[in-house]
This record gives sequence, C-alpha cells and structure tokens, in this order.
Amino acid sequence: MEIYLPIADLPVNVFLVLGMGLTVGFVSGMFGIGGGFLMTPLLIFVGVAPAVAVATVASHIAASSFSGVLSYWRRKALDISLAMLLLTGGVIGTGLGVWLFTVLRRIGQLDITIGLSYVILLTSVGGLMVYESVGAILRARSGKRAELRRPGTHTWIHGLPFKMRFKTSRLYISVIPVLGIGLIIGFIGAIMGIGGGFLLVPMLIYLLRVPTSVVIGTSMVLTLVTMAMATIMHAATNHLVDAVLALILMVGGVIGAQFGARAGQKMPADRLRLLLGVLVVAVGVRFALDLVLPPTEAFSIRAMENTR
Repeated sequence: MEIYLPIADLPVNVFLVLGMGLTVGFVSGMFGIGGGFLMTPLLIFVGVAPAVAVATVASHIAASSFSGVLSYWRRKALDISLAMLLLTGGVIGTGLGVWLFTVLRRIGQLDITIGLSYVILLTSVGGLMVYESVGAILRARSGKRAELRRPGTHTWIHGLPFKMRFKTSRLYISVIPVLGIGLIIGFIGAIMGIGGGFLLVPMLIYLLRVPTSVVIGTSMVLTLVTMAMATIMHAATNHLVDAVLALILMVGGVIGAQFGARAGQKMPADRLRLLLGVLVVAVGVRFALDLVLPPTEAFSIRAMENTR
C-alpha cells in the first residue's frame, strides 16, 4: 500500500514508514533517547531527500518530547531555571543552524554536509560508548568496582565566572558553559535533525555534574523547544516539513516506545549502552559507505529551485 508524500515528492509504502516509526520508537523507549540520530538516516536510506528528512524528523522529535516533558513536570523531576538558561543558548544555536542549513542548501552543499556530519558524530560518539561499556562489562566480570567521581568534586568548568545558583539541581556554576551547551545542541539539531539527547545528557552529567534525577527531564525541555523552533523555521524558510510523513512516523513511534521501554527494563545497563554504541557506529559506517561507494545511477534529474 503506497502513499504519496507531497513535500518529499516521493511515493512510499505506508507499512514501511510505519515500521520505521515502530523500530525507532522501540529503540527510543529501550535506551531513553529521542531517536532522531536513527530516524533521519533511515529516511535518507529509503530515498527521502536529506533536507526533507532533517526538517520532518525535527517535528517528529518535538511531538514525541512533549509527552515526556509533561510526565517529568508532574513528577517535579526537572530544573526549570537550568532549562531556561539552556534554552537561551539553544534558541541562538537553532537560529544559526537553520541559517547555515538554508545557505548550504542554496549553494548545493547541504547533502554532503549532512552526510559528513553524521559520519563524524556517530562514529566518534558510538565508539566512545562501546569503549566505555565494554570496559564496564570487563570490570564487572573481573570483580572490580567502577571508579566513580565523588559528587562534590569540581572541574575547571566550575571555576568560570558569572556564576548562578540552581536550587533544584543544587548547583552553583557559571552560566557560560550552560549557554554554550545549549547553543551546541540547538545548532546540531537544526543541521542534522536530531534532538541531541544522547549528547546533552552526558554533557550535563559529566561536565556540569547535574544530578541524574533531573537531567533527563531538563534535557527534554531543551529538545522540545529547539525542535519545535527548528520545525517552524524550516517550514517558513525552506518549506521542507512533510506533515504526512511526520504523522505516520509519530503513530509508529508512540506504539514502539511502549514495547521498547518494557524491553529496556529487563536488560542490564552496561549491555544497553553497548548495544546503543554498536547501533550508533553502524549507522555512521553506513553513511560513510554511501559517501565513498559509487552511486547506482550515474546521474539524476530534478527541478531547479528558484533561490530568489
């Protein structure tokens, strides 16, 4: 059963797209991440233009993050003041990302930029995750305990000026790294169509020492607002958000997330991180192969866009 995607200008099998939503939703529920790093490449692999994939997945991530934010809000498991400061940097980063996205699309360098960005980001982050999780598994088998940093220990980041107190997180840190992290996540999300949760959560925990009890809810606020902004900006400036595609992905994602969350509760944390790391590296390698292997078609034809 095929359905025509008006913005992507492509007929696709509705069950294939629904299955992609189910798969990514399952992965998101199992690992507690947004899944944009996986959804965008999958759409590109099935023929959706990278620009449309990035813009459409941004809307998908924004919608899926909304219910998560409400859940953490009811449980009072998020730091509002920290989230607002992250959003300040995130808004700036999103604006810069959409601007660069538009410029690269105008000069015809967007597809290669997205591909290279995914290769570099996914292989490096996935490689670190695999290294860390394998080390943790080997330590557990040998009976050694993991060396944990004490909650009170500080790094050079905590010595920066312009400090602000965050009562919920019980932190007294500079606003500079908080704004910088928000800017980076917003910029990456606008360019690559990912929520950035798999980057944001470790940065908040290991760089700023944000307690794990509030870090996921706080990161979801940033993801929700930046992805909603990216969706609006992409729709207004580039007209690339495919609502039909996003709706099908959302339906599959919501269903798959329920099963993924149950599966994730039955698996040890170290093995979960190892599986996620392998998955991230695999997607990065797949992108790298697409960049170096010769195309199946010697050339393609498409209508020229009016850039005026």
